[in-house]
Amino acid sequence: MNFDLAFERLMGHEGRYSFNPKDPGGETNWGISKRSYPNLDIRNLTEDEAKAIYKKDYWDAMRIEKLPPLIQFDVFDTSVNAGRQKASQLLQRAVGVVEDGLLGMASMEAINSMEPAHLLARFNAHRLIHMCSLDTFSTFGRGWTRRCAYNLLEALK
Repeated sequence: MNFDLAFERLMGHEGRYSFNPKDPGGETNWGISKRSYPNLDIRNLTEDEAKAIYKKDYWDAMRIEKLPPLIQFDVFDTSVNAGRQKASQLLQRAVGVVEDGLLGMASMEAINSMEPAHLLARFNAHRLIHMCSLDTFSTFGRGWTRRCAYNLLEALK
């Protein structure tokens, strides 16, 4: 998977401008939240600006291209949806290493030693467990679990 394809898939999950008072991220556009980017004009954020943010702050920062191809989009999507540190911790939990949120050498060795479909299943299981633990699950959980299910279906085509 490459970044352009991942971004296109991500936009299938993320909507345009919204300001849901129940969303702890606050005002969002293209999935970019005011809480994460307090100095941005969220309402007027362009798709190209959002794409540049996703490339630098998520795809590159998470070193997605270093992960097994089958898990790349799910980790990217989780980092966008739950934050980079939580995505890293869930990936570490899936492979049974210390959950420090840093994908160092030990984490990468464990990730690359696991059969990719098994890793995908374990990662998404931990993602779903995490989602269910959130206070906002009653409001947003249906969409989050649907998002996870669609990701799995797409990965396993």
